[in-house]
Amino acid sequence: MLECKHITKAFGEFKALDDVSVTVPAGKIFGLLGPNGAGKTTLIRIINRITIPSAGEVILDGKHVTDEDVRAIGYLPEERGLFKKMKVGEQSIYLARLKGMSTAAATAELKKWFIRFGIQSWWDKKVEELSKGMAQKVQFITTVLHRPRLLILDEPFSGFDPVNAQMIRDEILRLRDEGTTIILSTHNMESVEELCDNIALINKSHLIVTGDTDAIRREYGSNQVEVLYRSAEPLPAGTAYTIFSDEEQKANRRAVLDITPGCGSREVLTELVAAADIMSYRELIPRMNDIFIKLVTAK
Repeated sequence: MLECKHITKAFGEFKALDDVSVTVPAGKIFGLLGPNGAGKTTLIRIINRITIPSAGEVILDGKHVTDEDVRAIGYLPEERGLFKKMKVGEQSIYLARLKGMSTAAATAELKKWFIRFGIQSWWDKKVEELSKGMAQKVQFITTVLHRPRLLILDEPFSGFDPVNAQMIRDEILRLRDEGTTIILSTHNMESVEELCDNIALINKSHLIVTGDTDAIRREYGSNQVEVLYRSAEPLPAGTAYTIFSDEEQKANRRAVLDITPGCGSREVLTELVAAADIMSYRELIPRMNDIFIKLVTAK
C-alpha cells in the first residue's frame, strides 16, 4: 500500500534520514522501530507531508502521495495535544470535521466509540478535567474515527495502565482485521512481537533491517532448542546436538541444546527419547528486544 523509496532528509549538514526505503503491505501492521533520534518521527512526518524529503519519494496506492491523500491517513503523534478549554465532544467533532466528516456523521460515530470505550459521560467534560490516560483515549478515537485506510500510531500505549493498553491493542487488531493498514512506532518490543506482521529498524538515520517479523526472529536465531525432561542424570552427549547448558529444576531438568548443522528435530528427538523422559521440546527463537539491542549496539 505504501512505499517510501530512497528517502533522505537533511537539516543543514545533519541527515535525519539517509537513503531509507521501506514497503508497507496493505492490511498489515508494520512496526517502525529504532532508538530515540534514529529518524522514525522524521519518516512519519514525511509520509504525512508535514515535511518534505530532501530526496526520494512516497508512493501511496501506486501514486505519489498528495495533500489530499493525507485525509485518508489517521495519525496519532507521540506528542499528545488537545485544546484544554474545549469540551471533549465539541473538540472531537472539530477534529473529525478537519478530516472531512460532517457534524452529523461525526456525532453518530463518536457516540458509538464513546459507548465502546465506556466514556459516554465525558462528552461535556473539558479536556483539562481529564487525566493523561483519559485524554489519550479521546485522541485515539479521533484518530481512527474517519476510518482511515492508513493509520500511523506513534507510541500509542504510552501512559496507559495494562487494562487500557490491552483495550487499545484489541482495537488495533480489530482495525487490521477490517482492512486498515497500520504503521506502529514503538519502543515496546513485546507489542511488536504480539502485533506486527512486518518491521523496519532504523538506526542513526539508516535502515538496518526490514521484513517479516517471524522471519527476522528466525534469521537472528542461534539454532538452539530447549528441552524439559525427567531424569536423575544430565543428558548424555549426542551426535545431533551438543549441550549448551543442563540444569536441575524443581521436579525435572532443563537443557539448552545446540543443533548440529544439517540435523533436524527428528534426529535430535530420536536421540533424546532414547536417553530420557522428554516433557517438552521447543525451538528457541530470539525475542525482538534482544535483536533490537544486538543490531542497535553493533559496531
